[in-house]
Amino acid sequence: MSTTMFLSCLYVLLAAQSINIIPQPQKVEMKKGFFVLNEKTSIYFNDQQLKSLANYTSATIKSFNKLQLHVKSRNGTKSNAKSINLILDPKINTAKEGYALSVSSKEISIKANTSHGLFLGVQSLFQLIPINGDRKVPSLLIEDEPRFAWRGLLLDVSRHFFTIDEVKHLIDQMATYKFNLLQLHLTDDQGWRLEIKSYPELTKIGAWRVPRTGLWWERECPQEGEEATYGGFYTQEEIKDLIKYAAKYYINILPEIDVPGHSLSAIAAYPYLSSSGLKYNVNPGCQFYGIDDNSLCAGKESTYEFLNIVFTEVAELFPFEYIHIGGDECYKGFWKKCEDCQKRMKDNGLKDVNELQSYFIKRLEKMLKEKGKKLMGWDEILEGGLAPNASVMSWRGMKGGIAAAKANHHVVMSPNGFAYLDLYQGDPAIEPPAYSMLRLNTVYAFEPVPVGVDSSFILGGQGNLWTESVPTFRQAEYMLWPRSFALAEVLWSPKQSRNWTDFIRRTEEHLQRLSKADINYARSFYDAIIIPSKDEKGNLLIQLSTEIEGLEIYYTFDNTYPDHYSPLYKKEEKLAIPKDADTFRVITYRDGKQIGRIITILIADLAKRVK
Repeated sequence: MSTTMFLSCLYVLLAAQSINIIPQPQKVEMKKGFFVLNEKTSIYFNDQQLKSLANYTSATIKSFNKLQLHVKSRNGTKSNAKSINLILDPKINTAKEGYALSVSSKEISIKANTSHGLFLGVQSLFQLIPINGDRKVPSLLIEDEPRFAWRGLLLDVSRHFFTIDEVKHLIDQMATYKFNLLQLHLTDDQGWRLEIKSYPELTKIGAWRVPRTGLWWERECPQEGEEATYGGFYTQEEIKDLIKYAAKYYINILPEIDVPGHSLSAIAAYPYLSSSGLKYNVNPGCQFYGIDDNSLCAGKESTYEFLNIVFTEVAELFPFEYIHIGGDECYKGFWKKCEDCQKRMKDNGLKDVNELQSYFIKRLEKMLKEKGKKLMGWDEILEGGLAPNASVMSWRGMKGGIAAAKANHHVVMSPNGFAYLDLYQGDPAIEPPAYSMLRLNTVYAFEPVPVGVDSSFILGGQGNLWTESVPTFRQAEYMLWPRSFALAEVLWSPKQSRNWTDFIRRTEEHLQRLSKADINYARSFYDAIIIPSKDEKGNLLIQLSTEIEGLEIYYTFDNTYPDHYSPLYKKEEKLAIPKDADTFRVITYRDGKQIGRIITILIADLAKRVK
C-alpha cells in the first residue's frame, strides 16, 4: 500500500470514529473532506410541504451553532452547491421513514420519498454538526431506515401529573432520537387526566388527590375532611394542541384509558361504576390493593354505557389508529362477590372471572372497532381468551408477546426486564427508590424478536416510564436518558450493527449535547457495581465490576472517602471484610480523574443483598 493510500484509509477510519449518531444508521460510508457551514450557506427545499421543515432546520442549527442559514425554495431534484438541500423525490427507493444523506465538500443533500423520511434525515444531520462551535460536517454517505415501525416511550401522567409544556419538551427530545410514538398513561387509581365532557366529575374529582410525599405504598391514606389539592388534567383543547405539536415531529400520541382495573379515580367520581358501589377517594400512593374496590364492574350494563361514551370522546380526540385499554393487574375479588358479575357469567357461559375479563375486553374491542379504532392492551388481556383483533403490549417478560404473535396477533414488546425505565439504573444506595434493576447495558441487550417468532407480527418495542417515584419532569429526564438512547438504537438499527463499546463512545458525546440543552440525565453507568456473596463458611465477600471498560475502581473499609490513593481493586478479586469494618465505600476513576460517584453502604446492608 502506498503512503498516500495508507493516509487516505487512516483519514476515513478516524473520520468514522467521529460519527456519533444515535441511533446507529443502517449504512455509513465515509468520504474524504468536510462541508463547512458559514453565513453564505442556504437551505433549499423543492416542495412547499417542506417549507416548515426547512425553517425548523435553520432554527435548530442556529440554536446550537449560532449560525443563521437562509431558507430558499427551488424546483427539481438536483442539489444546489454550497447549500443544504432537502429533496422530496418519489422515485427514491427507500422505506416510508427511510432517507439518504450525502455530505461532500461542495454540498449537503437529504433525499427521501416522504417528508417524514426527510425529517429523520435532518435529525442525523443535526448530530453531525459539532456543538463546540466547529462548523465542519464530515463528508459521508448515509442510507438509513428503521428496523421497526413502532418505536415508543410511555409517560405515566397519572401517578404524577406533567404539564402540556413538559410533555412537549419530551416530544422534542424523542424526535432527536427517532422515536415515533408517545403513549400517555392518562388514567389510574391515582388520577384521571383527560377531560371527558360527558362526565365532568372525572376531572372535577378524579383528577385530584391529597398531597403526599415519601415512599410509594407507604404513604398515609386520605383522612376525613382532608382537601384534595394535588393533581391536574388536560382539557380537550390542550390535547388537540399537543397532538398537533407532536405531528410536526412525526410522533403519534397513543392514549391509554386503563380498565377494568386501575380505575379508582373514575370510581371516586362515579361510585356506581364498581361492583361494591362504595365511595372512595383518589389514592395518593397508600397501600390499598385488594382492600378498596378499584375495578370497574364487568356485570352492570351501565359500565359499558359509561365506557362507550368515554371512548367515543377519546376516539374523536386522538387520530392514532390504536387506543390502549390497559387490562393489567385487575383485582377480581369483588367480582366474585358481585351479583351482577355472577349473573353476567351465568348468562354468557363464563366459567371464571378470567373469562369475565375476556368478555369485558371483547366488548371493548367491538366498541372501538365501531369507532374506527384498534384495541391494544397489556398482556393480561390474553387471560380467558384474547379478543379476535386485539394487539398485545407484552410487559411481563416476553411470554405474553410470544403467545400473541404465535396466535397471529400484532405485538409491541415492552418487557419489564429490558424496557421499564422506572427501575434502578445504578446502585440502590445512591439512586432514587425503585424495586428492581435495569442497567444501561441491559437495555442495549434487548432483542424484541424472540427466536421462533414470525417477525412480521412484532410491530416494535417501547420503553415505559411509570412515575410512582418520579415526581418532577427533571427526574423523568434522569430516568429516561441515556437508557432511551439504548432503546432508540435497539428499535431503529440493524441487530448485527450493535456494538456496546462504540455505543458508549457515542453516548458520551450525546451527554454533552444534553448538558448544553439543559436536559437532565443519569451518569450511573460510570459507577461501580457491587456484587456481595458468601463463602462456604458464611463469610461476606465483595466483588466489583463496571458496565464499561477502562475504569479504575478504588475502595475503602476504614470510614474514609476513597480516591485514587486508596486501594485499587484487581479484576475478579473477592474482597474479604476486615474485622469490625462497618462501612464500605467505592468510587471509579478514568485516566486519573474521578468519573463515578462515591457509593457508601453499610456492611450489614450488603449482607442483606446476598441471595
